[in-house]
Amino acid sequence: MAINTSQAIESIAADIGAAVYLDIAKWHLYLRDAHLHTPLAEAFYPMLVDGNLDEQAVEEVLRNTSIKIGGGKRTLPLLDLIPNQGFRDLMDTLEECQRNL
Repeated sequence: MAINTSQAIESIAADIGAAVYLDIAKWHLYLRDAHLHTPLAEAFYPMLVDGNLDEQAVEEVLRNTSIKIGGGKRTLPLLDLIPNQGFRDLMDTLEECQRNL
């Protein structure tokens, strides 16, 4: 059964939004609550479709996604705000999404 691109991106966004969080002072802010899940799903979708999913490519997307903190006083790469376990959860979730495409 074929799934259209926007449905696939919505599904990927929902999965990563529920599985991955930012860890800030031991507070967990899930990607869906931070409204980051859809832009990330859009960035990861081509990797999943093309079969080019690897940790380095995912790290690069996270490194290039800037997060403003302190009302915009500072900007940090998203990669710095996701704990190691969260990164592993992201990879597992993306691999599962790739299998389901």
